[in-house]
Amino acid sequence: MDKRFVLKINDLSISYKDVKVIEHIDLEIEEGKIYSIIGPNGSGKTTLMRAISRSLKPKTGQVLLEDTNIFKMNTKEAARKMAILCQNNHTMSDVTVKNLVQYGRFAHKEWWRGSNSEDSKIVEWAIKTTSLEALQNRKINTLSGGERQRAWLAMSIAQKPKILLLDEPTTFLDIAHQLEIMELVSHLNREEGITIVMVLHDINHAARYSDELIVIKNKKIFKKGTPWAILEDNVLREVFGVETEITRDKETNKPIFYARKVV
Repeated sequence: MDKRFVLKINDLSISYKDVKVIEHIDLEIEEGKIYSIIGPNGSGKTTLMRAISRSLKPKTGQVLLEDTNIFKMNTKEAARKMAILCQNNHTMSDVTVKNLVQYGRFAHKEWWRGSNSEDSKIVEWAIKTTSLEALQNRKINTLSGGERQRAWLAMSIAQKPKILLLDEPTTFLDIAHQLEIMELVSHLNREEGITIVMVLHDINHAARYSDELIVIKNKKIFKKGTPWAILEDNVLREVFGVETEITRDKETNKPIFYARKVV
């Protein structure tokens, strides 16, 4: 069966003033898979994510969403296909969970129409999928960090996107809530067929939950491949500057690494 690529990045370069942040990146994202972007601080991970999400226009190159340049798509058209969950969400903190999730239907509405039964069903589905039924009438600013992150995820999937972009979705969460979010992301991919691209700080989470890892170093893609292809001594030494011990997770058959010392 031929591979179907939902997102293609061609010769992408981005600069802030005269400083290059990412250079000549080529990348293809296959439909139905989970990808994690990893790399050292300052390597360009978040910048790449901002370009993919239309938040930052490239100096050269293009980003194609289903073969259409995203910067030539209007906002609603892009939002019907792609949803973005940023690292920090401080807006709309005084609305209820249900109100927040309803905003996810904006891209599917015409300005003269209100919510219809289809919108209501999708909002209910998004709330149920993220296990927020008991919290749907609570205001966002009364929730814990993990609950807020689930609420924002619910809004994102209410868009019914084909691809979901996540920038450090587990930042500032404790271990239990990190696992909760990662399991939810995995469920959305497995059960709903949503393609996932996320920036992750935790490399073991990236390896456990991803089909492929994309390693960024010095503004460029250093390597792309399966978790076993990426979590190798030489890759981790060259990219992160650490000596490691790599073992196998008996449950997932994915690699786990332990950093032993700085090179």
